[in-house]
Amino acid sequence: MPELEDQLTAVAASIEWPRTPQLRIVRTNRLFVETSPRIVRTNRRFVLAAAAALLIAITLAFTWLTLHTTIYRVPNPPTPSALPPGRVGSNLDLGTPTTLSAAQAEVSWKIVVPPSLGHADAVYLKPAASGGPSGGEVSLVYANAPGVQASAQTGVAVLVTEARGAVNENFFVKIIGPDTQIEQVSVNGHPGYWVAGHPHDFAFSDANGNFYMEQMRLAANTLVFDDNGTIVRIEGAMTKAQALKLAGSL
Repeated sequence: MPELEDQLTAVAASIEWPRTPQLRIVRTNRLFVETSPRIVRTNRRFVLAAAAALLIAITLAFTWLTLHTTIYRVPNPPTPSALPPGRVGSNLDLGTPTTLSAAQAEVSWKIVVPPSLGHADAVYLKPAASGGPSGGEVSLVYANAPGVQASAQTGVAVLVTEARGAVNENFFVKIIGPDTQIEQVSVNGHPGYWVAGHPHDFAFSDANGNFYMEQMRLAANTLVFDDNGTIVRIEGAMTKAQALKLAGSL
């Protein structure tokens, strides 16, 4: 309370403090102070001054508390948005923003697009030179999807990530956490895995057979399947039935 301290310091400087009275000890059974009418009047002035200073301090403290309580009390504070500014998915480390046609010109496989979701709200490309797997990686970001709630932190409902390679079950299953369940599934005759819970890491062999590991971007339920040498990963707050239906439309 620096303001109150400054006010009290200023008041103390203006108060006339009495001199300390002389004490005389009388050799009796008690100690007393020799008084005179002048000392009594001085002590009375001291008491009145001290009371005035205390009253001023209480008034200043009450005024300070009232003022600051009024300033900082917000009846309905707004909830800050956790969504990142700019393009949806820009904070997910997906690579460079691009278009579907431009991404297709950079990769060797046919990019599969879920027809039930329509055009992606954002497309990203991460080539091997920028930290992506051999052959590159393409991500399709959807801010809205029927029956799927978008993440409050990212604004993304469904994320479809594609790269050339193969799922190595030996190390893929081992990196799944203990609170996550994994189940083998089939997508249009292609082998896949349904990962339920909160997976955080994903590993596979890229186009050159090298071990490649990255994070699950949404840390949500994930469907992974092999589409003729292209690993397709679908992330979102979906049920297994929703994910399989979406994947079956590719």
